[in-house]
Amino acid sequence: MDTKLRGFVLSVYIVFGLPVITAHNDPSNKIMEDFSGYPIHEPQSQDSLLSLSVDSEGLQKQIDELSTLSETPAPSVTRILYSEKDVLARRFIKNLMGLSGLSVREDAVGNIFGRWDGDEPELAPVSTGSHIDAIPYSGKYDGVIGVLGAIEAINVLKRSGFKPKRSLEVIMFTSEEPTRFGISCLGSRLLAGSKELAELLKKTVDSQNISFFDAARFAGYANHLQDLTSVFLEKGSYSAFIELHIEQGPILEEEATSIGVVTAIAAPASIKVDFEGSGGHAGAVLMPMSRNDAGLAAAELALAVEKFVLESGSIDTVGTVGILELHPGAINSIPSKSHLEIDTRDIDEKRRNVVIEKIHQSALSISENRGVKLSEFKIVNQDPPALSDDLITMAMESACQELNLTFRKMISRAYHDSLFMARISPMGMIFIPCYKGYSHKPEEFAAIEDIANGVRVLALTLAKLSLA
Repeated sequence: MDTKLRGFVLSVYIVFGLPVITAHNDPSNKIMEDFSGYPIHEPQSQDSLLSLSVDSEGLQKQIDELSTLSETPAPSVTRILYSEKDVLARRFIKNLMGLSGLSVREDAVGNIFGRWDGDEPELAPVSTGSHIDAIPYSGKYDGVIGVLGAIEAINVLKRSGFKPKRSLEVIMFTSEEPTRFGISCLGSRLLAGSKELAELLKKTVDSQNISFFDAARFAGYANHLQDLTSVFLEKGSYSAFIELHIEQGPILEEEATSIGVVTAIAAPASIKVDFEGSGGHAGAVLMPMSRNDAGLAAAELALAVEKFVLESGSIDTVGTVGILELHPGAINSIPSKSHLEIDTRDIDEKRRNVVIEKIHQSALSISENRGVKLSEFKIVNQDPPALSDDLITMAMESACQELNLTFRKMISRAYHDSLFMARISPMGMIFIPCYKGYSHKPEEFAAIEDIANGVRVLALTLAKLSLA
């Protein structure tokens, strides 16, 4: 272990099972003094030792308080991009960053950055973060622990006396969820330099026909600009990016493993499909006649999605019809229009694309056989997978070993802002267990002990990478 990091690990007070290292007659004192630049006075009080721990109680209070900034009642959380609750939540995060001594800035779409300047600020910083927007009626941990936990990881390092060489930066990404404008990871996609998205947003509106730019200006962003290239970051702007997140799956909990070290993020793709039929009265148009039923076309395609995914032969291939809408939506009317939105993902991009092509061919065949028009088959996004950087995963594994925490390597089938940050810098993710793998619903839960473990691993990993 690096000498400086050894001093850091030995001197940090770890709760939940690890011993307290006191300062009195401790041979690591000189190492810690050399590492931190601060003298360690003897004897050290218990209060001083506690200041080196994760403030689990305070962190849980922050999670609970942020969850009250919701458009739906507890225990659910709904926080939509640029809404009043979203604006209040952003203010909450900026205030916490300021209290932690971070210099805060925001870009034109509301990505929020809190930086702790290192001793060599000219070096590319190490960054960490996640999102705080929440889909309707979801939970209070998804994304949130990657922001609040990151701020607390900085606090842990500061309380320890650690001094970073590379600057450390916490990022709160705008709109990881696609709820309002149908675009997932909006902020991180733009940071990664998506010119296509920057152009698309000029003509993007929500379900209430409010434009993206009008919504952004309501929240205090965009500043009457139509050009979002100021958000773009150059490749290499960060030396590393790490995201702390709940697993959103049951593996860690079932195996009683403390930490998941993510090696890859699955490649997601989204498809929009529209069928148009004839419609008509549900009683008057007889079944033997050609009903040109757009609803049945949609139902048949939904079943085809499941069929093609299962035929891939891989457990890592998944497909979901998350939206299915019928027009006119009356019980006694044959649907004249149907709209589907399909999510497909895999860690193997080629295998996922084969599934997408099968779905397309099936849509064409269904259209012909049922006498309906396939008015749209649009691949909204078709992102490649992202692999974690070996040096970052090694740093995370080393941190787990030094903190006596069990860990396992695993992939992320859900995708995250890390997928797009991988286009800017080397990337890694830390997973912690969540109750029954629940996510995107009110029952989502992560124990504070598990969150604290994740914060410790994150803090130590940041320290390692900062000194690189």
